[in-house]
Amino acid sequence: MTEFVLVAGAWLNGSVWDEVARGLRAAGHGVHPVTLSGLGEKRDRPVGRQTHVTDIVEEVERLGLRDVVLVGHSYAGIPVGQAAERLGGRTARVVFVDACVPTDGESFVSAWWQGPAVLQAQLDGNGGLWAVPEAADFEGQDLTDEQIARFVAGATPHPGAALGDPAVLDRPLGELPATYIKCLLDGPEPGEDVARLLTSERWELVTMDTGHWPMISRPDELAAILDKAAAS
Repeated sequence: MTEFVLVAGAWLNGSVWDEVARGLRAAGHGVHPVTLSGLGEKRDRPVGRQTHVTDIVEEVERLGLRDVVLVGHSYAGIPVGQAAERLGGRTARVVFVDACVPTDGESFVSAWWQGPAVLQAQLDGNGGLWAVPEAADFEGQDLTDEQIARFVAGATPHPGAALGDPAVLDRPLGELPATYIKCLLDGPEPGEDVARLLTSERWELVTMDTGHWPMISRPDELAAILDKAAAS
C-alpha cells in the first residue's frame, strides 16, 4: 500500500480530490488530501514564507506517513516539490499534475507566463488575493457547466503571499523520482523548465487528453495513472 498525499492548485481545497481518492482507496492505498492555509476551510489561517510547504510537511509528519507519493496540481507543484525534499526518505515519489515546478529563489509570480508584473498587478488590485476565475475562463478545459459551477462556488481567492514566496531547494529537483502528467488541452508540451527535468532518468512523462483540472474532468483515469506511478 502506498500513502498518497494530494495537494490541489490555486483556489481549491482538499475536497476537489474526492473522486480520485475513492479510486485510489479502492486500489488499496491510503489517501490524504491536504487543504493549504488560506484556502477552503482554512481560509482564515495566515500565510507567510514557506507556509504551504510547512502545511504539507507537518501533515505527513503528523500522520506518521512513510512510502509517500506526494501529488501536486498546478500551483501546488511548487510547495510539493520543496516538501518532498524536506521529507527526505519518507518520500517515495512526486507526481506533478499539469503543475508548476519549484526553482530555487523563484516564485509562482516571478515565473508567470505573461511576466511577473501582470500577475502582481492582479493581486495588488484585489487586496493581495488572486481572484477566482470566471466561468468563461474554463472554456476548452473538458469541464461541464455543472463542474465549472461547482468549482467556482467552492473556490477561495488565493493568498498572494503564497504565490510570491520564493522556493528553497537544497539539491537539484531532477534527483527526485517523479512523474509529470501533462494535460494536453492546456497546452501540448511541458514548459522549458519541465522539459529540462524530464531529461533526468528519474523523471517520466505521462499525458492525459483533458484539461487543466483532471481530478474533476477525468478522476478515474487520473487515479489509475497515480496507482501506476506508485509502482514505478
